[in-house]
Order: sequence, then C-alpha cells, then structure tokens
Amino acid sequence: MGLLEKITSKTAAVGVIGLGYVGLPLVMEFCRAGFTVTGFDSDLKKIEMLGERKSYIRHIDLSILTDEEAARFHATSDFPLLSGMDCILICVPTPLNRNREPDMSYVFNTTRTIAEHLRKDQLIVLESTTYPGTTDEDMRNILEGKGLAAGKDFHLAFSPEREDPSNPDFSLGKIPKVVGGYSPECLLMARSLYGAVVERVVPVSSPRVAEAAKLLENIYRSVNIALVNELKTLFERMDIDIWEVIEAAKTKPFGFQAFYPGPGLGGHCIPIDPFYLTWKAREFGCHTRFIELAGEINTSMPDYVVGKVLLALNDTGKPVKGARILILGLAYKANVDDDRESPSYRLMEKLEELGGVVSYNDPYIPVIRQTREHARYAGQRSVPVSGDYDLLLIATAHDEYRALDLLALGIPVVDTRNLLIDKNALCYGA
Repeated sequence: MGLLEKITSKTAAVGVIGLGYVGLPLVMEFCRAGFTVTGFDSDLKKIEMLGERKSYIRHIDLSILTDEEAARFHATSDFPLLSGMDCILICVPTPLNRNREPDMSYVFNTTRTIAEHLRKDQLIVLESTTYPGTTDEDMRNILEGKGLAAGKDFHLAFSPEREDPSNPDFSLGKIPKVVGGYSPECLLMARSLYGAVVERVVPVSSPRVAEAAKLLENIYRSVNIALVNELKTLFERMDIDIWEVIEAAKTKPFGFQAFYPGPGLGGHCIPIDPFYLTWKAREFGCHTRFIELAGEINTSMPDYVVGKVLLALNDTGKPVKGARILILGLAYKANVDDDRESPSYRLMEKLEELGGVVSYNDPYIPVIRQTREHARYAGQRSVPVSGDYDLLLIATAHDEYRALDLLALGIPVVDTRNLLIDKNALCYGA
C-alpha cells in the first residue's frame, strides 16, 4: 500500500516530534480523525504525564478525547521508533541565541535523528517557524545524507503552525493550513494528510513560500504593534488616550485593523520570527530597516514601563530601591499559562537591577517553570494579590484581575493593559 492510500484510508502512522503548544494539539486532531499517533519528546516528565492522560498545558484538555481516540496515541522518547512512522511532523522550538540570531539546533538535531531512521515513502513536514530555505535546502541536505532523494524516495514539505492559545473561535481544525511541498508529489502527500484534520488546506508553490508566509504574518503584527507603541508615547505627551483613539479608529469598517500597545512583546512568534528574516536577508545583501526599527521600538517598551513605575513610586515618596512591587501576570497573553518570551520577565529583571523587591501573581502559572532564558526564576511561586506592596504592575490582562478592585487597595497601580476602567490618582497608564 502506497503512502497516499495509507493517508486517505487513515492507516498511516503519524509521528509528532515535540509535544508542546504546537505538537500536542496536532496529536489530538489526528487521533480524533482516526489516525494512530506516536508523540516523540525528550522530556520524560511530559511522557509520563501523557501516559496518565494528563495535560501540562492548561488550555489543552486531553479529556475531550474518547477512550477509543486516546488509545490511538502513544508518547515516547524512543526516537528509533521513527522508522515505523509514515508521516513525521516536526514541532520543535526555533529560538534566538544570545546574539539575537536563529538557533536552529533543535530543528537540525531533530532532522539528523530522522535521517538516521529515514526510509522510503515517508513524509517529513516541518512546522517550526524558520527562514526561507530551511526545508528545501538545509533539512533536505541532511536528510539526503544517507542516499535517499527528496521528492523521489521520500516526501518533504513545510506547513507553518498557526496556533492561537485559548482562542475559542479558532481551534486547529478551523484555521486554514498553508502547505508547501518540495515537489508536486510531496505537496499532494502533505495536502492529503492535513486535509484529514483541517477544514481548508492552502497549497503554495514551494516550502520557501510557506516559510515566508509565516514570517510575513508575524512581521505584520510586530510592525503594527510597534506603531501603536510609538503612538502611545507620543499621544501621552499630547494628553490623548491611545486606547480611546484605537476604539474610535476601529469603527471604520474597512482599511483599518486594531492593534494594541503593551509592556513589550511576548510569545513564541512575534518577538522572535522577524529576526529570522533579518538574519537571512544579510545573505542577499539586504538590510531590513523597517523590521529592525519595529523590533527596537517593541523591545524598548519594558524600559518605558519601568519609567512609569519610578514615577508612580516617586509620587508616593518612595525610591525604587527596597520598594515591594507585585507584577500581575507572568503569561505573555491573557488567560493562558504560556510564559514564553513574556515581557514580565524583563520587567522583573529591570526592576530588580534598580533594587526593587519583585514578586508576581498569576492564576495560571502557580510556579515558574525552568526556562532557557530566565533559569534563575525557576521555582518562584505566585503570591496572593494584596495591599502589602508599594506598587502593583499590571502586565497581563487576565480576566481574574478584572474582577478585583485593585485601586481599593490604596497603593499605586501601573496599568499597561488598560485593564482599570474606573481610574483615579493612583492609576498610572503605561
């Protein structure tokens, strides 16, 4: 039986490498569609929890799988089992290194592992966001190292993830899936596979187009967020409320899309992805000034917020050194437990460098997990919201905070998310 027939009959064995915010939803969708799925991850704690049908990601509920669907899934750290997979989807991190350059070690090491177990008639799909040329050039060269040829002996494609954690309107199956194949037959295989779990597949002419499309999506957001962040600082000097301006502008039914300011960029996409293109652009002698300017503005926002904290403390006669500051929200967006690249970490670091005594509250992150960039905070616990602080700093607009009368605590509140509707002299917009 050929691969296409296996896919259409849902007898193809699907392997998902990387069981995080992207990989785990894929696992669930393929199980619900009737496929047998093997999840691969080097984190043994994740493997153990999945074996007990427990999720380590708050908004991903494994209990919605029926017993029959759950029985189709097996989680393992035994990577030689990749040889038994018909379709392999790669969902590993693509972070930046200390020099703000792409760290492709996770993708390339995973590709080397696949190459060790690669056989004929397999489909390999990269979902991790990356620069154009990663799939059909860098990965292909690694995979072909054992003598098999892409587009002839095995199939290769790129299909960027489009996850929006906790968004009830756009689950994985409802989000159109862009797919670019190395050859027409590679594209056919990938289209057929994803067509079994999503409502609409969007084929493009090559993996490079698909890679570039993903970058454009996030660069578009980064640039527009930078625009409103810059206007926020300008309008403040003009005594104009940026939030009111945005609400008025978005009543225009065409030609405008609302973006909102904040304390800095967070998440696994917007703070990182634009730099993949600026890095790759240098190879072609291009300088992406617009993208880099947006990055400079967005990365400067934590400093702007810290300035607001200093002002608020100064108005109460307190220096930042020794001041007890409670940050509300560690997650990068409201109502999720995802703290990747969260600006809250940068706010904590900057305030501590100035001598502040910083704690955090987050109903979704009771304990800070181990992270690559902020390892020193691992194990720190969320504390209750109370008036026992010199200042509250709202960094994330969790619904739980909307239910609290924070200004009644009688201490200054720096609000970076326009969370407080009824403001008074203790409220500082930032």
